[in-house]
Amino acid sequence: MEKIFQVDDHIAAVAAGFLADARVLVNQSRVRAQIHKITYEEPADVWSIARTIGDRMQVSTLYAGLRPFGVSFLVGGVDKSGSHIIEADPSGTLFEWQAYALGRGAVLANKILKQRWKQNMSEKDAVDLAVDILNKAEKEKKESVVDIAVITSGRKFRKLTKEEINKLK
Repeated sequence: MEKIFQVDDHIAAVAAGFLADARVLVNQSRVRAQIHKITYEEPADVWSIARTIGDRMQVSTLYAGLRPFGVSFLVGGVDKSGSHIIEADPSGTLFEWQAYALGRGAVLANKILKQRWKQNMSEKDAVDLAVDILNKAEKEKKESVVDIAVITSGRKFRKLTKEEINKLK
């Protein structure tokens, strides 16, 4: 199951909850990113894409007979104003964080992030911290499938290979 979605070259989304709902919202945000790129000849900013997701989630809370989306997102990326991590909860409310986790194990993960995350961490240190958090927050110590994606300051999305991830464990 895919939980990390590339929205554009410089924006990704991570979902927790109903992944079918996530797929629908990510597809809409991808279309919005492409429309922005074609219209303005520049990439969309991270907040614009997060608002697209949040607005769509909020509309589904207004009418009887519509089920709210059962998914939360972290939309992250790098744009001309810097790096952003924006949470979109099922009500459509948006929050910006410096570092944040959601889903299973999020309480412990956020506690560790609060203690150990630092502004301007190197990519290697940030990935090492993420792997450490995953190892501590995962209750079942089975061979779990871990996916890690990085968006560099050069605005390039990249998923780490299985070999790169295995070296970090």
